[in-house]
Amino acid sequence: MKPYLIPAEGPPPVSRPRHAWWRFVERRLPVAIIYLMVMTLVAVILAPHVLVTVQSGYVGVLWKRFGGGTVLDPRQLKNEGLRFIWPWNKLFLYDLRLQSTTQTYNAISKDGISLSASINIRFRLKRDSVPQLHQTIGPDYVEALVGPEIGNRMREVIAEYTAEDVYSTKREEIQEKIRRRAEAMLGEKMMEHGETEDYAPYRIPLYAMLNLIDTLILGIELPSAVVTAINRKIEQYYISEEYKFRVAREIRESERKKIEAEGIREFQQIVSQGISDSYLRWRGIEATVLLAQSPNSKIVIVGSGKDGLPIILGNVDTPQTAAAAPGGNGDTNSKEKTATAPTASDKSSDATSSGASGYRQAAEAPQAPQYSLPILSDIEAMITKALDKLRPTSSETSPSSADAQKRAADQQR
Repeated sequence: MKPYLIPAEGPPPVSRPRHAWWRFVERRLPVAIIYLMVMTLVAVILAPHVLVTVQSGYVGVLWKRFGGGTVLDPRQLKNEGLRFIWPWNKLFLYDLRLQSTTQTYNAISKDGISLSASINIRFRLKRDSVPQLHQTIGPDYVEALVGPEIGNRMREVIAEYTAEDVYSTKREEIQEKIRRRAEAMLGEKMMEHGETEDYAPYRIPLYAMLNLIDTLILGIELPSAVVTAINRKIEQYYISEEYKFRVAREIRESERKKIEAEGIREFQQIVSQGISDSYLRWRGIEATVLLAQSPNSKIVIVGSGKDGLPIILGNVDTPQTAAAAPGGNGDTNSKEKTATAPTASDKSSDATSSGASGYRQAAEAPQAPQYSLPILSDIEAMITKALDKLRPTSSETSPSSADAQKRAADQQR
């Protein structure tokens, strides 16, 4: 009891009554705090063993320490979320999503070459068989079941093929055979368990526990000498195929040329029936006119071609010069040479005489003559005269014919 001071003189102070609940709190609060701290510590220690979080895509298999072990009923599997279990029990999680594992195996091919293959295995677990898988195989089912089974089937299949087939062309066929044989072997092997107090015995195949989706060959490693030989062989094969293609192409080309030649022959047979001399002569006149209209320099010899058409010589851009021996009087003269069209009846004789006189004049001249080209109107007039076979009248005479007349008059004298 708390003491109070009482004055010597006067009445004593009046004491206030205290509530009963406050007196209870004052007496029990320390004990309650101790109990709360102990319970908090126990909860922190037991929380990981009591509260289990099942991640997305997983399923939990419950194992009861005092309830018969593994719960085989698929309806009692723990699905995704936060789950409560007793601390003396255990919950094993299994992934139901698509799983992938890569394993490397050694094998011997049909021709006795040692090789190593990297195989990727893709599979999924079946939900209703997860309790049996956990009871018969356990969480290490990949190393205990999937890996060795695929490796054994791979060695059997590789032994049926040569190293070249495995390395180059038969890879898809090999991996498909590995998958089919692995599925067949998983269907033949059974997982058995005897009868217990809570569950009946079962006998199920391994194929009912997991679904093998695919087996992919990621890589094949051969000795370097074997790889080099295979690459050379493949290179020669494609070179041979190239030559075969070339031969086939040449055969097609010869057939094309043959068809083209037959078409040209038929065209000539058809066209030759409608072509006459007059038509060809008219086409020659048109071609001569077009050539005469060309700006390029040329020499036109009128009346010396076939059917009276002129002859055109091109590529005469600059006059040619020639040095000749000096004459008796030692003078050098330059003359212009013009050609006149002869009559139709005397073409050959006039052409011969004019050609000879021209050559003599060129030999006598100290310098080469400069040619003057007729204009277009003169060429057309000459062509018209040649076709009409009219003897043209010319008032002009060439220097060579004038000299010939003078020499003839001197001889008569």
